[in-house]
Amino acid sequence: MQAPRLGIGIISAGKVGTVLGAALAASGHRITGIHAVSEASRTRAEALLPEVELLDPAEILRRSELVLFAVPDDVLGELVAGLAAAGHIQPGQLIAHTAGRYGTSILQPALDVGAFGLAIHPAMTFTGMSMDLSRLTDCVFAVTAEEVMLPVAQALVVEMRAEPVVIAEEDRASYHAALAHAANHLNTITAQSADILRRIGVEDPSNTLRALMSASLDNALRSGAGALTGPVARGDIGTVAAHLEALANDPAETNNSYRSLSRATALRAAQRGLISQGTLEELLRVLE
Repeated sequence: MQAPRLGIGIISAGKVGTVLGAALAASGHRITGIHAVSEASRTRAEALLPEVELLDPAEILRRSELVLFAVPDDVLGELVAGLAAAGHIQPGQLIAHTAGRYGTSILQPALDVGAFGLAIHPAMTFTGMSMDLSRLTDCVFAVTAEEVMLPVAQALVVEMRAEPVVIAEEDRASYHAALAHAANHLNTITAQSADILRRIGVEDPSNTLRALMSASLDNALRSGAGALTGPVARGDIGTVAAHLEALANDPAETNNSYRSLSRATALRAAQRGLISQGTLEELLRVLE
């Protein structure tokens, strides 16, 4: 797959926009301009796109065949609507965004004036540095577009050496929830576990958790629920009760996380026949 060589503008020079702009430039597209407000954004743009002019959004739209909006989800709709109302979006122009939560309906003001919408969201966390470019090779992008424009969205992703996966417009919120649940909550769980280890005197919690969590994540991605292990999945009610007693004086958020995730694990273990219905009921009682 290869998209035509395009003049592409980037709004804005956040971690995602700058990296994707650099990836698109590396694939042969011409970056017409990038919008940067903060000092950090300007520094990032100068590092990854040193030959690209810093321009305001209206000028970027005037110069570009495709404009990539890499702005926060809550800003996207109002920004696109304002630019469309001001007459800056052109008929036939490609308007793309990187917001995981939305498909192309958020771009309706642009579509109403004859633009074409693309939603391309990378399932990856970004540092905003050059190392992200190599990570794109293992990255999946959710792509959403009208059927006639879907090949363009897919081609842009392939050109960045990533893999496109088509997500329906009505499924974008579920898609984004899945990613947030996996990535953001993993961070929270890791931090809570590290806090417990520090409390009992472990000086380097990361070193203690790294091998265990890496293997657990790999097993879960390979085997799904078949990788369930630990005291809940074994129905070891006494150990779970001891955990709750040990965590009693830890912050409520840690205690509540342990209880909630243990309940979810118990239900999955019962569904797979790893524990009996009686054991499940006893576990849920202990976890109340």
